[in-house]
Amino acid sequence: MSHLSKLIEALRSSEADAVIVSSEVNQRYLTSFAFTDGYVLVTREKGYLITDFRYIEDARAHCAEGFDILMPEQQGMLMLIRELIGDNKTVLLEEATLPIAEEKRIAAMLDTCTVTSGASAMIDGLRLYKDAEEIEAMKKAQAITDAAFAHILKVLTPEMTELEAALELEFFMRRMGSEGTAFETIAVSGSASSLPHGHPRNQKLEKGFFTMDFGAKVDGYCSDMTRTVVLGKADEEMKHLYNTVLKAQVCALDALREGMLCRDADKVARDIIDYNGYKGRFGHSLGHGVGLYIHESPRLAAFSPDTMVLSRGHVVTVEPGIYIEGKYGCRIEDMVAVLEDGKIYNFTHSPKDLIELF
Repeated sequence: MSHLSKLIEALRSSEADAVIVSSEVNQRYLTSFAFTDGYVLVTREKGYLITDFRYIEDARAHCAEGFDILMPEQQGMLMLIRELIGDNKTVLLEEATLPIAEEKRIAAMLDTCTVTSGASAMIDGLRLYKDAEEIEAMKKAQAITDAAFAHILKVLTPEMTELEAALELEFFMRRMGSEGTAFETIAVSGSASSLPHGHPRNQKLEKGFFTMDFGAKVDGYCSDMTRTVVLGKADEEMKHLYNTVLKAQVCALDALREGMLCRDADKVARDIIDYNGYKGRFGHSLGHGVGLYIHESPRLAAFSPDTMVLSRGHVVTVEPGIYIEGKYGCRIEDMVAVLEDGKIYNFTHSPKDLIELF
């Protein structure tokens, strides 16, 4: 079933008559076409992609089936939407992303309709479960990410800066076909590795842990991987810290199963880290959903509700870490999916044993 068909089905099960989609990510989810100016309108009967001259030819060539592709002549896009919807209808807008000013503008144009929130929750509920095509796109994105890690291990030198290392990863992924980076690349070494989301510095790589968190993007879908290596030689405490993170990650991966409470997955990794003397040093959740956004539901977190369970179609990261302020830190991250047969599939194939460079 297409994403458009799923939304029409959800719409028919609600009390609403139409959905206006203005966020670029949800527009791409529904149409498989990336554009930055226009709307997607979905009624109980069909879908419309409404854009301007800059995108119309491309849209006609690449939009998913089931949409009428329209370019307003004189009346403007919202006036066309008003004509397509008609009067006395209930219209849902994207409450999570739509600016208040734009919401008011749409409501004023559709003054004969009831305009309300609810589109974000409806579409997010569909996007939570990835289908085979989405899984395939993420496999391709992660394959590029794995190749980038293999590449960076070959080209890193003591003279490189963190910024140069980050750019090398990004350039390589683009050369391999990535649309861009899935998020801002993290490449932090030495004392900066204690920063879970540290920014690459324009200074030479420091000895010690070097954490790289990066991802590619294919057909709009993201990959997400973290690997930590050692620049120089690891002392016994570094080896203990690294092996604790590795054990926590592998045990959490092994424990994942369909129907598992998301917070229980977090507990598997957290208990191992706490037991090995690092209580309070794992300051973020075990993982998060991935898709068209790099951070989506579900969350593998200690505070996840007891209604949040791993289900078929979920794609999540598993990324425990230990961070000692002002000293160093380490994180290891894979991305996995719960497939249609209930099995756990790991997208990530890069090595995880301790690697020492230079």
